[in-house]
Parts: sequence; structure tokens; C-alpha cells
Amino acid sequence: MADFNLSITAMIMPDSPDVDIGVMKKAIEAAIPSNMKLHKIEEIPIAFGLVSLKVMLLGKDQAGGTDELENNFSSIENVTQVEVTDVRRLVG
Repeated sequence: MADFNLSITAMIMPDSPDVDIGVMKKAIEAAIPSNMKLHKIEEIPIAFGLVSLKVMLLGKDQAGGTDELENNFSSIENVTQVEVTDVRRLVG
């Protein structure tokens, strides 16, 4: 893990409560850029059965920031919104 110096959190919103969250999690795992590593995915209940996914990753500080991540996640089927909510530099 010494290669990773960023903690990145992204919120991913499916387009409907009928989306299979398990399938979406697998698609998210497959869409992670090579300069990042999945730490954890949490399900966040929104309303009326809709569940958002909070994706926490470890990444490397480099040009382009989170653009590739956002583009990859946005191209996943049934994803309506991708928002990087937090980027922090890891210390230690």
C-alpha cells in the first residue's frame, strides 16, 4: 500500500431502485483505473428502495486526478450520477 498516497471517496447513484446492486458492484470493481485500488463499497439507503453506493479507494497522486475514475464509473450501465465527494492525502 506504500505506493498509494490518496484516499478517494465517490458516490454512485443508480437510475432506479430496481437495479441489481450486486451486478453494479461487480461493474464498479471492473471499472477501477489501474492507478487505484478498491478499499470498500458501502450501500447507502436513499429513499423508496433506492440505494446509493459509497466507493472508497486508494489512489496515486498524478495528472488528471479523478477524471478517469469518474468517466469509467459514468459509463457503467444504469449509473445516473457519479460524484467524487472526498480526496485526501494519506500521511504516514
